[in-house]
Amino acid sequence: MEKKDQLRQLLSKTKALIEAMRYSISSSSPTDPWKYASYRSFLRHYRDLAQEAGPLLPVGSRIYVPDLEKIPGAGDTVAMTQKAYFDQAHSNTLLLKSLIEGAIGYAEDEAHKLRDFIGSNLRKAVFTAPEKEADIQNSLESLLVGRGMAKGIDYDRETGRVKTSGKESVPDFVIPSLHLCLEVKLAKTVERLKQIIDEINADIRMYSGLYERQLHIVYDLGTIRDDMEFKRDLEKAPGVEVLIVKH
Repeated sequence: MEKKDQLRQLLSKTKALIEAMRYSISSSSPTDPWKYASYRSFLRHYRDLAQEAGPLLPVGSRIYVPDLEKIPGAGDTVAMTQKAYFDQAHSNTLLLKSLIEGAIGYAEDEAHKLRDFIGSNLRKAVFTAPEKEADIQNSLESLLVGRGMAKGIDYDRETGRVKTSGKESVPDFVIPSLHLCLEVKLAKTVERLKQIIDEINADIRMYSGLYERQLHIVYDLGTIRDDMEFKRDLEKAPGVEVLIVKH
């Protein structure tokens, strides 16, 4: 646990560095050719994080550690070279972030936290009995936004078209950082419930090649008698979870 705690702290620092680089660029004028002049500072911060991460990551993890003695200062470079060094700092920091997340099981932990968050709050966000699945999707999106997630950055809605054997499907929500897709179903009648089972099975086959994790959310208006029995066969597929929310 001590190593995981150290990795979590290191992940926070890595994310902060990525955010600092993003802010450095966004706060500069788009026409400023020297907006990457802080590259050496970012490379130094990245180097310190990489050296700290080395002993904590699994053996064989390949981490680039720059030799700052061989990297010229801003006064000795042109704008194009500064951008190349800045991009090097940015891409390697993103790679380091990915390695740290993998080492602590970050994506799986966060996916479970998101599932629990939705399970605890979705019913509260639905004020009247929904008529269609889009009503549930809208409430779910409000929860994601309220959790601090930004569309197009932290999640996307109805993007990521998947095509298999001539059929196409688009997940309701995709969270790229967690390799996760979310599907929403509304169970209004027993007849519709039977269709939902077939649809989830089809979605599992469709998305399994592209997403490591799938969360199928079934909003139930009183049609599911035994939650465990309903989920049992569906959750046999690796990475698949079914969340039943009662109205």
